[in-house]
Amino acid sequence: MRSKAPFALGFRADPYAQRRDWGEVSVWDRAADWCARHLLRRDQLSARSLNRFVAAVHRASAVLEGQGLDAWAAETAELRRALGREGFTPALCARAFALIRLQSRRCLGLAHFDTQLKGAYVMLRARVLEMDTGEGKTLTASLAAAAGALGGLAVHVITVNDYLAERDREGLRPLYEALGLHTDVVLESMDEAARREAYQADIVYCSNKTVVFDYLRDRQHLEERMQALPMALARMLNLQGQRPTTLRGLHFAIVDEADSIFIDEARTPLILSAQRADPAAQAYASQAMALAEQLRLPEHAFLEAGQVRLTPAGRDHLRACLPGLPAVWHAPLRSEEAVLQALTALHVYHRDVHYIVHEGKVQIVDENTGRVMADRSWERGLHQMVEIKEGVAQSAARETLARISYQLFFRRYLRLAGMTGTCREVAAEIEAVFGPAVTRVPPRKPSLRQAQGEQLFATLALKWEAVAQAVRQRLAAGQPVLVGTRSIAASEALSAVLHAHGLPHVVLNAKQDADEAGIVEAAGQAGRITIATNMAGRGTDVPLSAEARAAGGLHTILTERHDNARVDRQLIGRCARQGDPGSWEALLSLDDELLAQQPGPWLEPLRRVLLQHPGQPQAQQLGLWLYRRAQARKEREHARVRRNLLKTDFQTRQSLSFSGQME
Repeated sequence: MRSKAPFALGFRADPYAQRRDWGEVSVWDRAADWCARHLLRRDQLSARSLNRFVAAVHRASAVLEGQGLDAWAAETAELRRALGREGFTPALCARAFALIRLQSRRCLGLAHFDTQLKGAYVMLRARVLEMDTGEGKTLTASLAAAAGALGGLAVHVITVNDYLAERDREGLRPLYEALGLHTDVVLESMDEAARREAYQADIVYCSNKTVVFDYLRDRQHLEERMQALPMALARMLNLQGQRPTTLRGLHFAIVDEADSIFIDEARTPLILSAQRADPAAQAYASQAMALAEQLRLPEHAFLEAGQVRLTPAGRDHLRACLPGLPAVWHAPLRSEEAVLQALTALHVYHRDVHYIVHEGKVQIVDENTGRVMADRSWERGLHQMVEIKEGVAQSAARETLARISYQLFFRRYLRLAGMTGTCREVAAEIEAVFGPAVTRVPPRKPSLRQAQGEQLFATLALKWEAVAQAVRQRLAAGQPVLVGTRSIAASEALSAVLHAHGLPHVVLNAKQDADEAGIVEAAGQAGRITIATNMAGRGTDVPLSAEARAAGGLHTILTERHDNARVDRQLIGRCARQGDPGSWEALLSLDDELLAQQPGPWLEPLRRVLLQHPGQPQAQQLGLWLYRRAQARKEREHARVRRNLLKTDFQTRQSLSFSGQME
């Protein structure tokens, strides 16, 4: 059963601790668990109980504050024993938080606020914390991570990219060292030996993709020895040739930007693969691209909801071409699928939007984070077809070794927690799929963020012109400006417009990721203009100068809405953080990708009205409503994809179980 109680004392006996898949838990256990959480209200965290906990932390702090470092060291040792013996009881958690908070004030000069104490306790109780952007979730996580490590858990603090993992670990390392805890970071560029050593730390910072692929490598190596008894016997007998696992198990995960990882990135399965040189496969991909280039849109194929479909004329043309091709093309279904993949490479995936070409290689850009995903490739020959399209050398085809989804992986942590500023819309899905309930902690200070409204323009050119005028206006007032774009191509197009207007600015996208820290650090200076993709969205804190604060704080401009409203709210959340002033506005157009993916008969008439009367209230309201409807439709489509992926995951795992394999 998915227990939310403090840890069972026997978890350390398992050499590779992880939770059983829910599919292996009886329906009666799951029903009893649901009743305990929802009907009996067991383990519910109310505002009153959180306030009582904070009061207990302050009482424990008052006792420790007048004592010296020797007394604090003795308290640390006592807490290690007590937490390991009794679990994470409220009284012991209050003592641990008091000690960690005092050490943080001594080592970092930062003492946790009451809201951060509440948020950390929520996560230590295996829940997802929703806390407004700018409330200091990184420091909040240090309380839960340190308390979990003091209790003997292997803690993984999981972020959306290596930059944030390394930044957070370096910033908090003095605190962990003062508590006698070892911390490390696992980066994608590290070799296997370095990763294995880093995972031995008490608290490990890493990205979501890094930890999943390391887990898949362990499962591939261990196979049937993944069970506790065979692993314990192998360790006890010191079997020769037994390669140690990379991870210590899945004890306790604190997932930063939980909605991004649990929801936005959960549509894509994680596939561990190996390169397999196959000249025949490369020739097959080249032939598929040659066939696709003969097909014309919309006569032979058309786009529907981001997917390519063949028309009857397209199928007839394809069948007419097949007799002159090698025998491998004589299977109709396989040949049609290959041509559809080639058409997808030609018409759906675009350079500087979905990928970049760097040093003669096609590198995928993560839509949710705006970052390059090194050593990642599309499956089923799509990556090789994009390489042919761009005229670069074909990489070797990849053979699938193991695969898993985020839904299945994170459910295997014995204790799973998360934190984010935007998850209220998907709270029910997170609890249903992953287990942890969502608890919101109100902000410490009232938000001073000012909304300047939304405006819709008929064309892309008119939108860029309006953005330039808005930037000039804020620049004259001395405010720093952060302009968010959806893609690399859009950031470069806007950069050209601002250059034409004589507005100095800096661009942050996947092509300039090496300069990210410096660009973000300077983005809050008075009169600074920064154009950024989603790289400046989640987890990015833009520090304000005194002059910028006096001028009204950071002004954020959305130039396009994303596939879900939570990503938009994250970008808006870069301004007016922790009680600072700030403002935002949205300048959109009918040419934006979200509307282009869902064309309708209303588009051209609305465009004509906006061209003649740009500010007409009725046209603006109708256009913005249609924009929001397109976004909501996209969110429902993605939710359906996630459900289907989880269903497929269970079916695949059930099929593989007959062969003795796990993934």
